[in-house]
Amino acid sequence: MNEYLMRSSAHGDSTNRAEVKDRGASVFVAASTECFPELSLVDSIERLGDLEYSAIEIAINEWGQQLKPSQVLDQLEAATAMCRDTHRMDIAGFFVRINATGDEFYRQFQACSRMAKAAKVVSITVPSAELGTPFNEEVEHLRRLVDIATVDGVLVSIKTEVGRLSQDPDTIQVMCDNVKGLGVTLDPSHYIYQAPSNRGYDQLLKYVYSVHLRDTTKDTLQVRVGQGEVEYSKLITQLRRFDYRRGLVVDMAAIEGVDHNSEMRKIRLLLESLL
Repeated sequence: MNEYLMRSSAHGDSTNRAEVKDRGASVFVAASTECFPELSLVDSIERLGDLEYSAIEIAINEWGQQLKPSQVLDQLEAATAMCRDTHRMDIAGFFVRINATGDEFYRQFQACSRMAKAAKVVSITVPSAELGTPFNEEVEHLRRLVDIATVDGVLVSIKTEVGRLSQDPDTIQVMCDNVKGLGVTLDPSHYIYQAPSNRGYDQLLKYVYSVHLRDTTKDTLQVRVGQGEVEYSKLITQLRRFDYRRGLVVDMAAIEGVDHNSEMRKIRLLLESLL
């Protein structure tokens, strides 16, 4: 981190980040730093810049090579400096996954929220609880997260994922209706992959704060770009009906035997051609 602080001091905070909603009337394409989990945050940002992305989502979790929630809590100023050194790319949001439990969880989340405010990031995505978690318990947990983030002017959304409460669109709708201010990070892949039939999610569109994308089939969560069943054009049209003006965040892992950089370029060009 000290190296990062030195670099940030040398460069200055040269980015001029407006809030995501102020980027203009258009939806924009971004990519998650987690597309390159083997790289440091510095190198992941640099790689995405080389691939001509103009916006990023920063992944914050304990198991990667990039920012960790515990690190943000312990070294908030240094972590914030890291987030500000983005080579002039906008930050579409944070995706925060915290392993800690009890009060430590909320302390780490509060630190991430404060970092978001300092870095002028308006959206934090979190996972919902695993299946089997009592619904009321999850609602109270999400209310607490939203309350913490609201103090910093930050939005909180839950990601749609198989194996979690958010795998069911109707459950998410009830959550959002019960937790004022809670939004959705829509990942349509999880309504295609292993679904008995493609789950409709029209009822969620009005709650969407962010979108995660990759190509998907019913049998495979991620396939090569162009070989899946995600209807990007239809999705963009649906989102625009609700005045969606935030990011389409590419969230792709490397596929063995496939040039990952090429796939990242291909999906960026595909999405940009639809905007």
